[in-house]
Amino acid sequence: MIARLKGIVDALGDDSAVIDVNGVGYLVFCSSRTLARWRVSDAVTLEIETHVREDHIHLYGFADQSEREWFKLLTSVQGVGAKVGLAIQGVLTGDELVQVIAAQDKTAITRAPGVGPKLASRILSELKDKIGAIALGPAARGGVMIQETAAAATANNTISDAASALVNLGYAPSDALAAVSRAAGQTDGDDDVESLIRAGLRELAPSGAT
Repeated sequence: MIARLKGIVDALGDDSAVIDVNGVGYLVFCSSRTLARWRVSDAVTLEIETHVREDHIHLYGFADQSEREWFKLLTSVQGVGAKVGLAIQGVLTGDELVQVIAAQDKTAITRAPGVGPKLASRILSELKDKIGAIALGPAARGGVMIQETAAAATANNTISDAASALVNLGYAPSDALAAVSRAAGQTDGDDDVESLIRAGLRELAPSGAT
């Protein structure tokens, strides 16, 4: 079973790359986000998820262990195969997925090719209680470190209520939750809903706005 490859990018395709490891070319399927990082002749190291079937052996490559774990989690959802899992990872990073799942933001996840509203609802529903299992590390957004997972943030009724208010004002659910979570992370945690709404609006204000 192949768990990691270290070699040279020999060729790039729309959804895959050939990685030359000591003269042996391995065909590895990757997300569009991962493939966009590379050029032919680049030296790369990939975490590999190997799928063995009766009619094929496929290798799926990821920039780090966190991306690999996200792939495994996404493909654990009924209806999400490897192709769709990679498509989701092509449009959303792990940190963005945390926010999207916590906010139950169906619109954001349907940006991925092959994910319709019905499948998006299933993904959000099945993963909302599982995202804390992935060791994602702190997520940096504009220099602000989000210290708690999105699952913990949604458990906080004050944060949820403030985010809901921002959604009612027209902001996307994942943007609203991220803004309120950042604002809450800068305080002692005793803010009421109105204070968090105001702080969230400041977070969402365009840079340089007064």
